Amino acid sequence: MQSLASQNMLSPGDYEAFRKFLENACGIVLGAGKEYLVSSRLGGLMRDYGISTVGQLLEQLNSNRNPSLRAGIIDAMTTNETFWFRDMSHFRMLQEMVCPEIKARHSHAIRIWSAACSYGQEAYNLSMVVQDYQRANPGVLPGGVDVVATDISSTVLKEARKGVYCGMSASRGLTLEQQARYFNVNGDCLEVKPEIRKRVSFRELNLTRGYEMMGRFDVIFCRNVLIYFSSEQKRDIINRMAGVLNPGGYLFLGSTESLSAHTDRFEMVSKLGGIAYRLK
Repeated sequence: MQSLASQNMLSPGDYEAFRKFLENACGIVLGAGKEYLVSSRLGGLMRDYGISTVGQLLEQLNSNRNPSLRAGIIDAMTTNETFWFRDMSHFRMLQEMVCPEIKARHSHAIRIWSAACSYGQEAYNLSMVVQDYQRANPGVLPGGVDVVATDISSTVLKEARKGVYCGMSASRGLTLEQQARYFNVNGDCLEVKPEIRKRVSFRELNLTRGYEMMGRFDVIFCRNVLIYFSSEQKRDIINRMAGVLNPGGYLFLGSTESLSAHTDRFEMVSKLGGIAYRLK
């Protein structure tokens, strides 16, 4: 079967219908001119299902003949590229400012949410930073720390739970010292050490749906995610995150993202080279 792009099978009508499906399914908003992106991301999936056009794909989705097809499309269209210690200033803020501030307010477990966690690097990084803080300050967090990591993709969550990263990109963002401190090395694979993994739990979650049942958090990392949503959806997600943050809790966004146009429930905190948002 030729590729979608070479067949030019993605008609304007099919593209518009697919855009609406994707937004309704997971909140991702595709702008105009993204036909090639859709074609390249869906080509392999459509071959696997014996589907020739996006029109046929939409027909199968509407008929619910392939329950796994919907999940496969979301897996294909969500961006899952990440690496270790991305935006290091945020982790410095967590370790040197946020953890001391929160432990001064209460002694129960600190809860951190890694939203749209992809393959788990961010979630495990949070556990690594917390471990370093505890070792440098014995006994300061008697309740410990729980990291809850969520993603819409069941496929990436399955891989994230393993905590094993292989190949040339496995160590991207890591020094040799960090590899030795946080991982067991097996050939070209890095396996997150058990004491780091035990703090992290993974759950499937769509950010455009309700998540009040997850409980309350002291810190939320939602970085480089909101750029895929409409302004209305951004406001809704941010306000619902504010609703599950404890008073004085922190929200971390990507380094190029801002809350100013979406809510006034947070105050910006700039320190240690990074920016975070504290719930008023």
